[in-house]
Amino acid sequence: MVPDSYERIDLHTHSTCSDGTLAPAALVALAARRQVQLLALTDHDTTAGCAEARQACGAHGIAFLEGIELTALWRECEVHIVALGIRRDEPGLQQHAAAVRALRAERVQRIAARLTVAGLDGDSLAAGALALSTVPTRTHLARALLAAGHASDLQGAFEKWLGHGRPGYVAPHWPEIAATIAAVLAAGGTAVLAHPHRYKLSNTALRELCAQFREAGGGALEVSIAGMSPDALARMAQLARRFDLAGSVGSDFHEPGLPWRPLGRFAKLPEAVTPVTVRLGLWPANIDKQ
Repeated sequence: MVPDSYERIDLHTHSTCSDGTLAPAALVALAARRQVQLLALTDHDTTAGCAEARQACGAHGIAFLEGIELTALWRECEVHIVALGIRRDEPGLQQHAAAVRALRAERVQRIAARLTVAGLDGDSLAAGALALSTVPTRTHLARALLAAGHASDLQGAFEKWLGHGRPGYVAPHWPEIAATIAAVLAAGGTAVLAHPHRYKLSNTALRELCAQFREAGGGALEVSIAGMSPDALARMAQLARRFDLAGSVGSDFHEPGLPWRPLGRFAKLPEAVTPVTVRLGLWPANIDKQ
């Protein structure tokens, strides 16, 4: 690490602007209580909360990094790409994100139609999900199912209704990773492959994903994220070193009360993995230059 580097950072968080439960300012207030020094807001396919989060970070003395988590597809597998250090208002990025949001809304309607066939009030569930966010996700549908009494908790909603092979499952159709990374680079950002250990891929396929991600211009992967096992941490560090990708860290925070995703708490990066903050030039002496 470089001298005077940040000791507690969180580069993967979500607010009510996507599928989180805290407004951006409330998320920042919690980050301040957790002594986070550098924070990125990375809502799914929207930067709508960044202005509020930046202002709140200024009030709490927290350095802020503009971000977004973009949804993409690789070999029919949904993957997420966190973009850090973006120019938020860059037209190409906003057009790309808007197109993904439209695909999200369409998918919600298609899921609702399948739930109707399964005997539920799909139209009502879709309306409930769409009312929760301008970036509708299956989590919003799960919350609507929970509110309607069709599940006892969010995990149960996925296991019974929304998961792969369940009555409401609809395969995703997102932009390919090359187009997604191109949008990130055009906005001056660094593309980070989010939580690679969670994808249901063989070790060989995961290596191929990282290779193609790097070839397309990707710059980092999440080596350390909340809830990761030591074995997964070691495997992600090995991938980062093999493909010359910087290591990013984050909680993937969505809501308080989840002990496995506490804001600003996760394992430190292993040795010989370059922190993404170093690649971005983000340490206290330079943060105001971003």
